[in-house]
Amino acid sequence: MPQLRIALAQVNATVGDLQGNASLVVEWTRKAREGGAHVAVFPEMVLTGYPVEDLAIRTSFARASAEALEALAGSLEASGLGDVAAVVGYLEHDSVGPRNAVAVLHGGRVVARQCKHHLPNYGVFDERRYFKPGSSLDIVRINGVEVGMVICEDLWQDGGPITALGDAGVDLVVSPNASPYERNKDDQRLPLVARRAAEAHAPLAYCNLVGGQDELVFDGDSLVVSADGQLVGRAPQFVEHLMFVDFDVPGGREYEQGQIGDFYVRRVYLSDAIPAYEPLPAPRVFEPLSDEAEVWHALVTGLRDYVHKNGFRSVVLGLSGGIDSAVVAALAVDALGADAVYGVSMPSSYSSEHSRSDASDMAVRTGLHFTTEPIGEMVSTYVSQLRLTGLAEENIQARCRGMLLMALSNQHGHLVLATGNKSELAVGYSTIYGDAVGGYAPIKDVLKTLVWDIARWRNAEAEKRGETPPIPENSISKPPSAELRPGQVDTDSLPDYEVLDALLDDYVHCDRGYDDLLAAGHSPELVDRVLRMVDKAEYKRRQYPPGTKISNKAFGRDRRLPITNGWREG
Repeated sequence: MPQLRIALAQVNATVGDLQGNASLVVEWTRKAREGGAHVAVFPEMVLTGYPVEDLAIRTSFARASAEALEALAGSLEASGLGDVAAVVGYLEHDSVGPRNAVAVLHGGRVVARQCKHHLPNYGVFDERRYFKPGSSLDIVRINGVEVGMVICEDLWQDGGPITALGDAGVDLVVSPNASPYERNKDDQRLPLVARRAAEAHAPLAYCNLVGGQDELVFDGDSLVVSADGQLVGRAPQFVEHLMFVDFDVPGGREYEQGQIGDFYVRRVYLSDAIPAYEPLPAPRVFEPLSDEAEVWHALVTGLRDYVHKNGFRSVVLGLSGGIDSAVVAALAVDALGADAVYGVSMPSSYSSEHSRSDASDMAVRTGLHFTTEPIGEMVSTYVSQLRLTGLAEENIQARCRGMLLMALSNQHGHLVLATGNKSELAVGYSTIYGDAVGGYAPIKDVLKTLVWDIARWRNAEAEKRGETPPIPENSISKPPSAELRPGQVDTDSLPDYEVLDALLDDYVHCDRGYDDLLAAGHSPELVDRVLRMVDKAEYKRRQYPPGTKISNKAFGRDRRLPITNGWREG
């Protein structure tokens, strides 16, 4: 007979919205109780949202978080949910300083508290800037089952709380997480969780956040594994989900408390009695998405939440007929609905007829709002008054387009979407204050070759469902061009994208130096040329809008290099 039913609440919290997040916890705890759960596990810092960045060191916010936690315990009790043990992440602030913490709420009280021990300080994480580490573990006895807790990075690092819980003795470990998405990360999670379960000698339930927060997107992908590392249940990616699991574990054993290794272990008693209930079938194991599907859903989720959480109702973007603007438009329609997307064709004297017709075709295929605003007269005014030629004349076209989009944004309240991809951003192939203008850049972290891959995937998915593919085939197949001078194509200024992206992957994502790049097979001429372009473009990247992170090394949060920099590879 199972002794304990838990519900993993994979939910979408909003940073700073303490009241809204508390309501989210009450709502999903109610769903958990309706499903017969004795424990509801929520993600890391669900009450405050994650990451809170410098809000963590603002005393007023920390105080509000603590007050919200106490109020939440009372709200759960008042809502008739006090008999469910809710495991809730929040921001703690004690005499030592701010802490990333988790609490157990039960019977209208905070019955247990535990602070994160390992504070990540790599990639997108700056937790040592904000938090102080914890040194105690609370193990809560529920229905005779000893339930231990570890918070996110405490699971990813060897040793620490997992080892201590294994030494102390637990029947089950729950792990609230806010683990950001990047490509192929789901392949790392299951082996990791399985190893940690073996170290704790107990089943492990991993509950991850879902949703977008600025550049970051969280994919959920919550997991439950048995003590021997077998996958018991897996939640879907990029959607809120409640996963129920029944545990039949030994339970009823008495363990010591006190100092174990680096931690003081405290035992918290809630109940020994096992309520009678009918066991549930084994939870569903959702299959991870394919690479292209995973990237597409990450980009849709990041864009949707950035728009909605920042109070925008609509977006506007330039529709050039090219692959980048077509993919961004399709993402926006999937994220927000066609009625919230406004595409603008802004032809100049150099714009081809196929660019205009492909932009119009895109609008027909998706149903987004579409207008044409020629920029010829605006460009002529600048060119004639300032006597512009060459690159200055080319760039003024992009800047007129940027100014036009921002004017429409001001007039109608749209959020402007920048449509540049990572390959262009890497080598500076964009016009600052022109095509780089905008409030959000959905494909900022997507290399050009991957842009084509996800465009083909999205069209194929539409065909499978009997729908019209959203992206015109001509936008995918034609040679890319900025169309700022007669007959221009990207390869006039850049290497072929297959070659360029392979080098950028090694240099940007893998941080390989000059000699390593040559050893990897890249030609010296190509390495010299591309690295010079990448290094010189840092000032442009600093002024580019935020965009969804999908790689292990996104510009901005991950890859942080000085603008003024005398170091050169080679």
